[in-house]
Amino acid sequence: MAATRKSITLLPIALAILLSVTARIDSRTFDNEGKPQDANETGAAWCIAKPSTDNDRLHHNIDYSCRLSGVNCELIQVGGSCFQPDNAVSHASVAMNLYYKAAGKHHWDCHFNGSAIIVTADPSIGNCIYPV
Repeated sequence: MAATRKSITLLPIALAILLSVTARIDSRTFDNEGKPQDANETGAAWCIAKPSTDNDRLHHNIDYSCRLSGVNCELIQVGGSCFQPDNAVSHASVAMNLYYKAAGKHHWDCHFNGSAIIVTADPSIGNCIYPV
């Protein structure tokens, strides 16, 4: 029974390690000659919402982010290039990344009370392009 509890406790840690390795593999960018480059070498990083965050927290993060001078949240309004997909995680990720960029891209600018994460794989999707 104790061994089962220990393995259940270690499961989230193992999953986090696996996800970080996967994100690291998928984060490759290419230089002007088409050679692979590590995203960390280019400084590419984005702040996005953790998908497990509840909607109330996500909406608070959107409101907080969009109030900062220099953050233009028109992208997530109806008709904006980042309105689709129309859900709280996507909208919050865009707003939080805009805040992160405007505030200076320090790791502390992407905390949002533990509801955000910095990624090196470009989260852009379709017409929604996340600025670096």
